Amino acid sequence: MARIKITQTKSGIDRSERQKLTLQALGLNRLNATKEVEATPQILGMVKKVSHLIKVEEA
Repeated sequence: MARIKITQTKSGIDRSERQKLTLQALGLNRLNATKEVEATPQILGMVKKVSHLIKVEEA
């Protein structure tokens, strides 16, 4: 599977609880936090839900 690098670019403050929990599930807990994860369908679905808060790159 391909790997992607996810970086949080905007704050989760004043977002819905669902979006906050999605960021937490992706392992992002502060601005500019970066995680490298497998590009599974589940992860890609979470990325789509919070795409306005993160930046995605291929690793």
